[in-house]
Amino acid sequence: MTQIKFSVSIVHLYPDLLNIYGDLGNIITLVNRAKWRGIEVEVKNIKALDRMPSDFADIYFIGGGQDGQQIAASKELLKNKNFLMDAANDNAVFLGICGGYQLLGAYYQPFDADRLSGIGLLDIYTVAGKKRFIGNVTGIFPKTETVPPALNNEFRSFNMENKTVVGFENHSGLTYLKGETKPFLKVLKGNGNNGVDKTEGARLKNVFGTYLHGSILPKNPVFADYLLSLALKRKYKCEIPLESLDDSIENNAHEYSKKLKY
Repeated sequence: MTQIKFSVSIVHLYPDLLNIYGDLGNIITLVNRAKWRGIEVEVKNIKALDRMPSDFADIYFIGGGQDGQQIAASKELLKNKNFLMDAANDNAVFLGICGGYQLLGAYYQPFDADRLSGIGLLDIYTVAGKKRFIGNVTGIFPKTETVPPALNNEFRSFNMENKTVVGFENHSGLTYLKGETKPFLKVLKGNGNNGVDKTEGARLKNVFGTYLHGSILPKNPVFADYLLSLALKRKYKCEIPLESLDDSIENNAHEYSKKLKY
């Protein structure tokens, strides 16, 4: 019997503009965790002024950056707004970090500069705050749909509800959620979106945004695999079981991060 070869395509949006605090590690993690399972991976870097590929990718990633780079990234994203909105409506997976997260929303309003328009994949808005939030964050994944349990321990099953996610925040923007957009995490340690409502990040369908740098995926392997599973489900229209990996190093990093003070 011929073994089915699965594949995923990843688009890294504007790595020349938005890629600080180790955000590239998220791409590396997705690529490695797919390849370790025999899943083929294609990564395309879309830089400023590049044309977007005509076909939808399975996963889109956008990192964080300084305000100056966000201005340029905002202009590039707006040129491709309709295409990216169509990709999101087709259930492509998006992960935005910090500045990239803000630009997936409606807008970011700096203190003393013009408002930066986002592309509205998430129903959120961000305004500049007077205090900078810098420190270690731990949050809990809220209730969500689950992948049916695997038949044995050779495959990873997904029940993200109440799973912890760790990371490092460094932002002064205050983000607020509206409409059907839900929090990515409930904050246990740290400030999250705005330091008040105990939410961190946002999610709408398969679009995720978060302030967690550091990078978030290497020390949260279950969440990394969850993103891969969503991408494969979208592409192949069914659940694709993921072979379990030896995550002892990653899990040690995860548990250590939970113990760090803010």
